[in-house]
Amino acid sequence: MKKHWIVICFANFFIASLMGLLLRWMYVAPIEGVNFQFLMHGHSHVAMLGWVYMMLYCLIIYNFVPKEAQQKRIYNRLFWITEVAVIGMMLDFPAQGYAFVSILFSTLHIFCSYYFARLIWKEAKPPTFPEKRMLRTALLFMVFSTFGVWCLGPAVGLLGKSSAFYQICIQYFLHFQFNGWFLFAVLALFFQQIKLKIDEKKFRLFYTLFVIATIMTLALPVSWFLTNPVFYWINVVGVLLQLVAAVLFIQNTGSQLRVFFGTLSSLEKTVYGFALFSLVLKIGIQLVVLLPELAQMSHQIRNFVIGYIHLTMLGIITGFLFGFALQHQFLNTKNAFHKGGIQVFLIGFVTTEILLFLQGLYLYFDTGALPYYYLSLFIGSVPLTVGLLIITVNLLIQLKRKQVVTQNYPI
Repeated sequence: MKKHWIVICFANFFIASLMGLLLRWMYVAPIEGVNFQFLMHGHSHVAMLGWVYMMLYCLIIYNFVPKEAQQKRIYNRLFWITEVAVIGMMLDFPAQGYAFVSILFSTLHIFCSYYFARLIWKEAKPPTFPEKRMLRTALLFMVFSTFGVWCLGPAVGLLGKSSAFYQICIQYFLHFQFNGWFLFAVLALFFQQIKLKIDEKKFRLFYTLFVIATIMTLALPVSWFLTNPVFYWINVVGVLLQLVAAVLFIQNTGSQLRVFFGTLSSLEKTVYGFALFSLVLKIGIQLVVLLPELAQMSHQIRNFVIGYIHLTMLGIITGFLFGFALQHQFLNTKNAFHKGGIQVFLIGFVTTEILLFLQGLYLYFDTGALPYYYLSLFIGSVPLTVGLLIITVNLLIQLKRKQVVTQNYPI
């Protein structure tokens, strides 16, 4: 795997965070000539497809594709074609929103992901059954999630953007990206890190419950647009199955997790701890939202929605990705810039999550707004961008130094 791939991933993440910071500032002082909605589309696409997708691309190849197969040119070519698609979305979404060019680059990214799924399905060699099953399920969820994207055109043409069908298509894509493709992929990688040993029957039970729960919890966002009570009860069953799956997993792997954490550096423990705590918190929030009144309110109060998305994206997914990067020494625990950058990033994450959920509670109890909320949220978001800037710049400097050494002292 190419070292500069990781630099590209972090550069994408930094740019996505910069867009997010600008979005936060626009609540404080609107910027003339910048369309908030267009910029938000650019921010979300680059964060999901430029950071998480590209980082999973790198890590899956590094961990599961045999070393000799990694040398094939197709992986490098596919990486750069996919990055071209990311750059196209990065530039065009903030400028035009959903328009011909941005849709073209989004479509290119989808076809690249299909080809990637085919390559990994054929060439990946996970050493254990749980890793193989989780990885392949992640790839299937990735492909299934795109069905929602293909339905957007007909939804607009037939019923319009304000229709329930259009909104459900978006929620379908997001649900199976975050809770399917992203989560199952990082768990497959995590199982590989902890060298998971579990009885196959017990794993199959955990896996079956987890997959069913992932599918059934789609009912919650569907219930926001279709009022039939059956969706509420489907979500209830899904959340309870997810809880049972989580309990079963902890019961069967608790001792292995303790051994694994005993081998980690303090920074690695912190990062993985954040990821696992965020995952527990996510399940807890889903349990709380089983209350009918809160189920509807969770969608109506935007602060809760953004806080929940960032909890999943920055807390769980990014937490695991940082952990993998540290363990594989793409980031160095002894490097002051890498360590400081991650710590600054985590400070920003915790600060913004507290502000988002606290403001959501203020709105829920109809007590108005936090004093200087938008300004505080902007200031709290600065460490996210600064932390990523520190990491990205240092990775670039290290890459340049390595290139200079290679040129001066060729092997």
